[in-house]
Amino acid sequence: MEESILNNKRILAVDDEPDILEVLKEEILSDAPNCVFDTATSYEKASELLATWTYDLAILDIMGVRGFDLLKMATSRPFPIPVVMLTAHALSPESLKQSIEMGARAYLPKERLGAVVPFLKDVMTYEYGAAWRHALKQVEGFFNKSWGPYWKKPDEAFWKAFDERIASERK
Repeated sequence: MEESILNNKRILAVDDEPDILEVLKEEILSDAPNCVFDTATSYEKASELLATWTYDLAILDIMGVRGFDLLKMATSRPFPIPVVMLTAHALSPESLKQSIEMGARAYLPKERLGAVVPFLKDVMTYEYGAAWRHALKQVEGFFNKSWGPYWKKPDEAFWKAFDERIASERK
């Protein structure tokens, strides 16, 4: 069996729901037992960890822990941390767009938590555009079902430019 790209990485997961953090820990450590997996249930604890450690990857809930503020902290470092946004309550085209604009590398609905490992592997394997192509391919049907087939219409110019950007970037 091929070693996971997540092995020997330091990952931070932030969510105000401890059961979500436990599921993330189980999913990730079952794939990458040598991964260092840190968790935080508050903005304060997460910002302290971000200031203390260098992470290879961060998984941030949007609601309850000021996820967008943490995203800004993670992506504005001299060596930005790749971030996957995770949400249930802020699941909307607007928060997806904001995640993209602020530099997140993927956006995962909590309903798809069982698919977190492939998302994380894509983020660690591919450059920005390819990672987003893979991520969106995995959740596009879910978004269409949740938001309707025309969810990109209100921000059509943004989505057209974003689609062109990620299509032009190689691996």
